[in-house]
Amino acid sequence: MPDQRPLPPATPLNSIAYTAAMDAERSRTFLLTLPHVVETMQWGDNLVFWTGDKAIGGKMFVLLNLDGDGKAVLSYAAGPERFAELVEIEGVSPAPYFARIYWVAVQRWDVFRPKQWEQELHAAYTLTFDKLPPKTRSALALPAKEQAKLIAERRQQRKAKTEKSKPQES
Repeated sequence: MPDQRPLPPATPLNSIAYTAAMDAERSRTFLLTLPHVVETMQWGDNLVFWTGDKAIGGKMFVLLNLDGDGKAVLSYAAGPERFAELVEIEGVSPAPYFARIYWVAVQRWDVFRPKQWEQELHAAYTLTFDKLPPKTRSALALPAKEQAKLIAERRQQRKAKTEKSKPQES
């Protein structure tokens, strides 16, 4: 007797052999899977991704432009070895304000395939993480609760320092 169980729903053709193009949400999702990555919103509508929280010495490695202002969709740390090679690719240029530290700006999401994007972003993460000072690395090695406590303390110290340096109004 033939199996009478219902067939599973048909898989849409576009999900069989097609990998969705990289975009802001996919890149954000990928970046947040990397260890110790923290995101902040800065300089207008820019998501900045850090290797570790800024309060404990984390360093930024990707800037995701959400403005839709026609500027680069994403900028990232390329390092001196890859910088010259990357800026030769159409749609990749030295990043404004960050070119001196070997960052590149990518104009469109279709410059790289999704897998290449992941490789580039992972390389930016690794390059930046490897340059973190020992004090920051030791803070990142702390258990989550201790790390959160240290971050809160450092933020409080920075806030107190900022308030202390503000001129008093009379």
